[in-house]
Amino acid sequence: MAGQLAIALKALFIVLGCFMIATLIYTISIDGLPFRKELLTPWMGATLIDFYINVVAIGVWIVYKESNWITAILWSILLVCFGSITTCGYIVLQLLKLSPQESVQDPMYHVLLRKQNQIAVEQRNNTYVVLARVIFGILGCLMLGTLIYTILTDGSPFRSELLTPWMVATLIDFYINTVALSVWIAYKESSWLSAVVWIILLVCFGSFTTCVYIVRQLLYLSPHDPVYLVLLNSGDR
Repeated sequence: MAGQLAIALKALFIVLGCFMIATLIYTISIDGLPFRKELLTPWMGATLIDFYINVVAIGVWIVYKESNWITAILWSILLVCFGSITTCGYIVLQLLKLSPQESVQDPMYHVLLRKQNQIAVEQRNNTYVVLARVIFGILGCLMLGTLIYTILTDGSPFRSELLTPWMVATLIDFYINTVALSVWIAYKESSWLSAVVWIILLVCFGSFTTCVYIVRQLLYLSPHDPVYLVLLNSGDR
């Protein structure tokens, strides 16, 4: 079953990555480049904030995974510039690095964590749990405030005139990253019911749910625990 999971995840993120590339090329061809002031409507601004808060969450994982700062910075720049295309490419690359034994045993565990010799180094850096709680708590409040402010000043987001080509492309980009976060949540949760509830909240409330979920998981850790334990479910810790 675990081996089939690794194959399914590779196929899923290859398809999603290719879909986002096609979406990007198509949107540029019909609507030009996105670097135009008129595209920055209030709801586009709110969507971009939502998008980049999720990018921060994914980026923190990538920085943790990489063995040196140069590759971590390069991947982070690619993530900021190309969004879910980078997310999908990075996840597929990590899955391809798994040995046959790791793919069969527990692919999620091995994809999420560094190699064992690197984990030993990480265990000495065990002072970041509180800092991570504060950072994601602030980001969650920022997103909630942005959402409330945009509704009050620009009304409901459920209006057809908001669905410009670049807004649609941004939403696709956002929800592909949401798929990646949903896979992690499904791995983390002990029951399918709780996983489904969290994923529905993630789809509906975006990065606000991401931040709430991460802070909630961090609260389960002692301030003296290594922060990477938040990536794992309770059975793998």
